[in-house]
Order: sequence, then structure tokens, then C-alpha cells
Amino acid sequence: MEYRIIYSGRKTVGITVKDGEVIVRSPRGISRKTIDEIVNKHTDWIKDKLEKQRIKNEKYESLTESDIKRLKTDAIVYFNRKCEHFSKIMGLKYSRIKITSAKKRFGSCSSSGVICFSYRLMLYPEAAREYVVVHELAHIKHLNHSKEFYALIERYMSDYKERRRLLK
Repeated sequence: MEYRIIYSGRKTVGITVKDGEVIVRSPRGISRKTIDEIVNKHTDWIKDKLEKQRIKNEKYESLTESDIKRLKTDAIVYFNRKCEHFSKIMGLKYSRIKITSAKKRFGSCSSSGVICFSYRLMLYPEAAREYVVVHELAHIKHLNHSKEFYALIERYMSDYKERRRLLK
């Protein structure tokens, strides 16, 4: 299996898969043989990540201009409706919603309460989309990913961990 090595002052070996490339971050002084052994032990995990990225890329690349326009229109209606619904339940107020073309970030929330959603999120199951809505609304109260942040999400969506897995 091909991979790129990045040596640094870190203490452990880490493997990431990004944009179809396997990257191994390693402490200086670790031999290529040792790194090969570590990569070989994680071959199944690496292949799984590469396959998921390939499927995700195919899903995005096969979209026509017409598909994108429809998804954006659907996203405006869907996310406005869902944010209104969940914000009432959670007792949180946002300022407005924007639909973006982000490829790597499904949603974001600014300190001023503007919530952004990628139209690409419409390609995922409703359970996953609802999780992102609750996640971003929770940022109105907690602009971080602290224990309190996830406790707030769990209060309104007890199965959030299963829903989050649908996004991977």
C-alpha cells in the first residue's frame, strides 16, 4: 500500500486518509520497516476509509447543475423548517440560515447566530441531517465541542452518536 510519511516531533505514529491519500505522521527516528508494519496492521481500516471517500466523491461528482439547483432549493426549505422546529424545542434562537456549497463541512454556526448548511447534506439520510441541525443549534449556547455541548445535544437527541455515524 502506498503512503506518504511526514516526520515530526510527535511521540506516536498516526495514520490519516485524506482526499484518497494515506498519510502517516511519525516521530523522527522510526524506521521505514516499523512504519510498514504499522500500516500493514491497519490495512482494513485504511481500505475502509479510502472506499468511503471514493463513494462520497462519486456522490458529489455525479451531480449536474440541475441537481445542484434542486438540492439548494430543497435545502433552503428543509433547513429553515427543521431549525424552526428544533430551536423551539431547545429554546435557542438563531439569527438566520445560509446554504453553502461546502464540501468538507456540513454545517457551521457563527457567534452572531448565523447557521450555515451545505446543500450536500441533502444527499444524506434525514436522521443525519437532523443531527447536524441540532449540532449547529447547540453551538448557539456552546461555541465549542465541550462535554456540556454534547450533553445539550444528547438532551434533545439521545441517539445522536448513531446519527453522526451516518455522515461518515
